[in-house]
Amino acid sequence: MREGLLLPDFDRINTGDEMPVLKKEPVNQIQLVKYAGASGDFNPLHYVDAVGKAAGQGGVIAHGMLIMGFMGQAVTDWIPNRCLKSFKVRFMKVTRPGDAITVSGRITGKKIVDGRGLISGEVAAADQHGQVKAAGTFEAWV
Repeated sequence: MREGLLLPDFDRINTGDEMPVLKKEPVNQIQLVKYAGASGDFNPLHYVDAVGKAAGQGGVIAHGMLIMGFMGQAVTDWIPNRCLKSFKVRFMKVTRPGDAITVSGRITGKKIVDGRGLISGEVAAADQHGQVKAAGTFEAWV
């Protein structure tokens, strides 16, 4: 959990509340190669510029799952992973080296299910120009 953040209290959280924003450093080639190693996705589209150009992508593109990982990090920095019930993401635009991703989100609903508080929210990852790269939803027990 990031310093200074507290687990949200179901009674104090409301529909429309913003979750803490997560700002990432610009994506770089070293990060993409490390992610390839960690994920096992060694498609050269993610780290060889000539391959990205030959594929019609204009160069290297980041792994979509890396961006989803940033989104998951933003949610689980705020709400512990053990509380997460569901997390879904739709990819919208490619992310390129140099893009600085910011993840933001908000609460879209809350209810009591079987005596437990369940919140739902939406989350999005956008670059430094505000272009949304991926958007998704989550549910968590609080």
